Amino acid sequence: MACRLVDSMALFNGPHQNLARTQKIASHCSPGTLQVKGEILFQKKIKRQNYLLPVKKAAILRAVAVPVAPPSSSADSAEYRKQLSESYGFEQIGEPLPDNVRLKDIVESLPKEVFEINDVKAWKSVLVSVASYSLGLVMIAKAPWYLLPLAWAWTGTAITGFFVIGHDCAHKSFSRNKLVEDIVGTLAFMPLIYPYEPWRFKHDQHHAKTNMLEEDTAWHPVWKEEFDSAPILRKAIIYGYGPFRPWMSIAHWLLWHFDLKKFRPNEVKRVKISLACVFAFMFIGWPLIIYKTGILGWVKFWLMPWLGYHFWMSTFTMVHHTAPHIPFKSSEEWNAAQAQLNGTVHCAYPQWIEILCHDINVHIPHHVSPRIPSYNLRTAHKSLQENWGKHLNEASWNWRLMKTIMTVCHVYSKEENYVAFDRLNKEDSYPITFLKKVMPDLA
Repeated sequence: MACRLVDSMALFNGPHQNLARTQKIASHCSPGTLQVKGEILFQKKIKRQNYLLPVKKAAILRAVAVPVAPPSSSADSAEYRKQLSESYGFEQIGEPLPDNVRLKDIVESLPKEVFEINDVKAWKSVLVSVASYSLGLVMIAKAPWYLLPLAWAWTGTAITGFFVIGHDCAHKSFSRNKLVEDIVGTLAFMPLIYPYEPWRFKHDQHHAKTNMLEEDTAWHPVWKEEFDSAPILRKAIIYGYGPFRPWMSIAHWLLWHFDLKKFRPNEVKRVKISLACVFAFMFIGWPLIIYKTGILGWVKFWLMPWLGYHFWMSTFTMVHHTAPHIPFKSSEEWNAAQAQLNGTVHCAYPQWIEILCHDINVHIPHHVSPRIPSYNLRTAHKSLQENWGKHLNEASWNWRLMKTIMTVCHVYSKEENYVAFDRLNKEDSYPITFLKKVMPDLA
């Protein structure tokens, strides 16, 4: 096996790219290795899907030694995956799942008790969310101005727990009573002004078509045709998938859940009921908040926690399914087992976030079977580690992980999965180059 030296940002530009940048050279190389001294090797143009991309010299941040696996097995090499893991901010990049493994095989490997609904645990999660949110409101009311950001961070995280409760209701994993689930789900979503039924319909599609290129309703790559369209749209896309990405769920909320034309005729009645509940909260709840606390009170007590919720909504969702090595595939190539097990990421967050958000980031078992209640996800994940551990993508939240997603995972490429905006249009991609400079590279 040959070896070469590349900087970590070279790996950010795509795992299958024939591009090497080097800052310093190893003093010794074993026989059969390529030795380069203090120079930068790059090729003028690299052929991509249906277009040519100019390759420019990039600022060198640091060098790491990356083994060059034989072309036929590079993607399957354990050493290669380890290097990618370190570069992307992962703890493990899963080994590809064999084509003959069915999703049913993975589901059947789970212990039966993880599917059992426990009413006490379900209502305990409601109590945790109500109590933590109430505490957050007290903190906002009592905190001096310089501690308000901490109060908002807590309250925004607590109200994210409401979303997770509604999320379990939508998956029929909260209660054995469907009416109870509909009522609790609708009430849990109302303070978020999120229409429950429209979200449920679209979220079911996300689970059925996870990481399917056109059909998935969650995060998916930008089409190159979109990026090459009007300059104003291109700039909006760059900002949306760059610095504003942790709040892009707001755009998703607006575009996907309020247009009746996006739903089947048999769904419209339930959609209208949910919309009526959301508008009732807006036209009754908001005026009451303003009457009691004023416009600034509405900003303090509702808007800022709501923005905190959308930060987590966006961050959780993009981390769950977005990484340079995770492909989005056409419906003809798509494989359910690979998408749900190999195409989903388990990401650990600080303990207080995990508690307030009811373990929603123990996400791989949730995609293997959405019928697993949130309080059983850790048991299910342990089972998956025991039976399918080498195929799992696992990480703990870190800056390098976020930097990779926000500066690399942009435009769809069949060969590379993603092409970064600044490789396609350097001039308009200042927000991306800015993020590369200012975001910490800590893992």
